[in-house]
Amino acid sequence: MDRAQKEKLVEELGQIFESSGVVVVAHYTGLTVAEMQDLRARARDAGGAVRVAKNRLAKIALEGKPCESMSDLLTGMTVLTYSEDPVAAAKVAEDFAKDNKKFEILGGAMGENALDRAGVEAVSKMPSREELIATIAGMLGAPASNIAGAVGAPASNIASILSTIEEKAEAA
Repeated sequence: MDRAQKEKLVEELGQIFESSGVVVVAHYTGLTVAEMQDLRARARDAGGAVRVAKNRLAKIALEGKPCESMSDLLTGMTVLTYSEDPVAAAKVAEDFAKDNKKFEILGGAMGENALDRAGVEAVSKMPSREELIATIAGMLGAPASNIAGAVGAPASNIASILSTIEEKAEAA
């Protein structure tokens, strides 16, 4: 890899560290190509990505970034799982680690906050952006349906009372 390629890679990694909601660092020693492809597919499906980079270049890219504190995690064979959604990459990494014992999560960063192993696990248990939006939409829609039911209820009550009176009049 020549100097220009390294500079380009450092710039790409810098963009990842700046724009990602969460970055998870893990060791992947012993994973097969198929297992890495599975991890990449899971991350892509969740709206994230996986990147293997030289630790030295990643540390250079981290300089001056909000998540610079995670540079201590970059030792050995590391892989970065990241996403704009602050929860997606952590969920993917945790799920993958449960299925593959060779994939060892070291920690990561969420914005300026450095995460240890327990922190990544805690983030992975949070609801995703889509789940939160669905919950909020449900909460906003519930009062409207209650209002519509309350407004419509008197009319249906009046209609049932009138039909009962009409039935009694016909019977008499």
